Amino acid sequence: MSAAFDVADALALARGAIAAGREAATAVVVAAPDPALVGRRIAWDGTRHHGDLGDPGPAAEARRLLETSTAEGCRRIAGDVELYVERWFPPPELVIVGAGHVAQPLAAVGRLLEFRVTVLDDRPEFASRERFPGVDRVVVADFDNPLNGIDLGRRTSIVLVTRGHRHDYVCLRALARSGAEPAYVGMIGSRRRVRAAFEQLAAEGIEAEWLARIHAPLGLDIGAETPAEIAIAVGAEIVLAARGGSGRPLSERARVLRRVRALAGPAAEGESR
Repeated sequence: MSAAFDVADALALARGAIAAGREAATAVVVAAPDPALVGRRIAWDGTRHHGDLGDPGPAAEARRLLETSTAEGCRRIAGDVELYVERWFPPPELVIVGAGHVAQPLAAVGRLLEFRVTVLDDRPEFASRERFPGVDRVVVADFDNPLNGIDLGRRTSIVLVTRGHRHDYVCLRALARSGAEPAYVGMIGSRRRVRAAFEQLAAEGIEAEWLARIHAPLGLDIGAETPAEIAIAVGAEIVLAARGGSGRPLSERARVLRRVRALAGPAAEGESR
């Protein structure tokens, strides 16, 4: 494309990329020594670049910015040109490996959080639309290679809740060897089983730094017992990993009652006795 690459082209490109599950970004020149460059655009659709800034020096730096910038809208400098960079992201993905009793409410939580939800299982009677209405994909998978054909981006969360610890372990090992860097990886299991899995992976050469990123046993400690409660605990941990936070009760952080007492002074404390 040439200088005719305009905002309509950029939006069409972004929509196509997002529909395909890819990120997209555009950059427009907002200031330059040569006024003729102002308004020129380039774009990246997650696989290739489009457009032309008319100056090869700034263009090379702009292409790098399109691939690496993480902000949704920001100003950046490329050589002696100032750019406004916009980025579009597809919906985050939740991949649930295992279609058992925890997976059903977890899929519902994922949809509530506006994730694209994929459910995998090696049993056709479990990996069915009847059990998981409304999810984006239900896949009958081979648990010896469960993530085959599944795109794992940096906005993907993966939850391993298969019917057997061996399947969880094989999937975790495949993930470790894939080089993927998902936003969240959680694995169900007792502390004993998780420790055994980590020890085996470490013995096979998986780095401790990678293992430290795994949430296992998965979920926040809210005393969850039922499948629905476990799903809420896992969903909360996924949000915590994405958004940050302490995981503490907001009432504990706010300390409203303590501050009210402080404002009331010693008299109120005496009355409370």
